[in-house]
Amino acid sequence: MISIFDPNSAASKDSGIFGLPFRQSESSLIYLPVPWEVTTSYGSGTSLGPRSILEASRQVDLFDVDVHRPYECGLYYLKESPEVLRWNKAGKEKALPIIECGGDLSESPELQSQLKEVNALGALLNDWVRKETLAIFSSKKIPAIVGGDHSVPFGALQAAAEFFPQFGILHFDAHSDTRKAYEGFTWSHASIMRNVLQNIPQVARLVQVGIRDFCEEEIDFCESEKNRVKVFTDSHLQTRKFEGAPWKSICDEIIKELPPVVWISFDIDGFDPKLCPHTGTPVPGGLEFNEAIYLIKALALSKRKIIGFDLNEVAPDPSGKSEWDANVGARLLYKLTAWTLFSQGKARLR
Repeated sequence: MISIFDPNSAASKDSGIFGLPFRQSESSLIYLPVPWEVTTSYGSGTSLGPRSILEASRQVDLFDVDVHRPYECGLYYLKESPEVLRWNKAGKEKALPIIECGGDLSESPELQSQLKEVNALGALLNDWVRKETLAIFSSKKIPAIVGGDHSVPFGALQAAAEFFPQFGILHFDAHSDTRKAYEGFTWSHASIMRNVLQNIPQVARLVQVGIRDFCEEEIDFCESEKNRVKVFTDSHLQTRKFEGAPWKSICDEIIKELPPVVWISFDIDGFDPKLCPHTGTPVPGGLEFNEAIYLIKALALSKRKIIGFDLNEVAPDPSGKSEWDANVGARLLYKLTAWTLFSQGKARLR
């Protein structure tokens, strides 16, 4: 099939991810879209992220200055699940009044009941993502989760734990995501990394990069888990740069904290908000696009194996006037893909 594919031509409207013609059976890496944003409590729209990224991906040129023709490994984007879309719609409706009262349900048995339903839906989603990711791993392919809010990769990390007895997570984010059941939601997007650390012992190391918006509870929790958690706050990174430290040296310090096997979890709000203006919870500061790509590149060149990744919190412009968020998300997705394939020996340097 690839023999009749011209990577220099415009993508057809009905083509696959990045305009590619591959079938799932021909592909080395499988994207699992998860259109979910039930517990988002500020901006909305991340459930539209997977679809917007898919559409924007067809505008991404396939030539990569670092990795030689990564697309030739085969990339396939699964269809969005109608079932997940239904769960998301039902969950959002039930979660909204809980979010509006800040999670204080002490005097409302009705909202307490709705909270149980939302948490049950979150558990249902986790199990669905786990099973779908297990199927990808079982077929000897690489999983890439496309959210949705940042709660969605929990099931994927559970699946990874069934194949890898020990691995680390490189976590790009503006937020620590270590709150305890934020607003009462067990599977909140603000609690993903706490849930991972407390429920997936195979995660030996969590290395957080770009963190700049967190509460005291989260600082205390990360301190209590200091043997498993290393936090590189945005303040620390910027201070190092202002004082003259080269980004390469900083990246070397970050990578040194990671074990040989790594999953990358990327919340788009880890970037400066100019790159993701419509994400749910933008925060001033953050990484530049090429800083993040350099770190991912350095990770792959360090001979660590990237076993999979997730990309979350991309939200399109609700006015429909700009596709900037999806454009940035699609380009980040391609670079994550290229370096993941390289780290597994499926693609080579140019």
